[in-house]
This record gives sequence, structure tokens and C-alpha cells, in this order.
Amino acid sequence: MDHKSDKSEPADNLKLYWRENIKLVCGLLVIWFAVSFGAGILFVDILNKVQLGGVPLGFWFAQQGSILVFVVLIFVYVGRVHVIEKRFGVNDE
Repeated sequence: MDHKSDKSEPADNLKLYWRENIKLVCGLLVIWFAVSFGAGILFVDILNKVQLGGVPLGFWFAQQGSILVFVVLIFVYVGRVHVIEKRFGVNDE
């Protein structure tokens, strides 16, 4: 699928770029929800049966684990967005 001869190439690229970006954001939000709500609230009783450094795992996820996962998600987003920007020629440089 080569859009080089198409006059609407910049608009098409921008539309495809945003589609990929929104798909990435939605995927990361699902992970964020699963960790914060799932591990911190829904499955806390099951996770609390496991100890991590003498602390119940459910409590650990609710207090520190979620924050660490959120920071990792930020770095994943930044890395993936750079790849998406290069693919579609949409960057701020």
C-alpha cells in the first residue's frame, strides 16, 4: 500500500498515525486498569496469600507495585510513540 502518488498522503498518514497512537494508548490503559483495579482491589485477597519481602503481594501492588508499573508504562509509551512517529513521518524534529 504505497501512498506516494496520492495527493492526500499527509492527511492519510496523520489519520493512520493517530489510529496507531490511540490503539497504543488503549492497550496501555487496559494494563493500567488491570494492575490498579485488578491487582489492587479485585484480586487483593488472592494476591495477599503470597508474601513479597514480608508484605502481602496485594498490599504491595496497591501501594508500590502500581506506581512502578505506571512508570514502566510511561517509558513503553514514549518508546513506542517514537517508533510510530518514524513509521508515519510525524515527528517534532
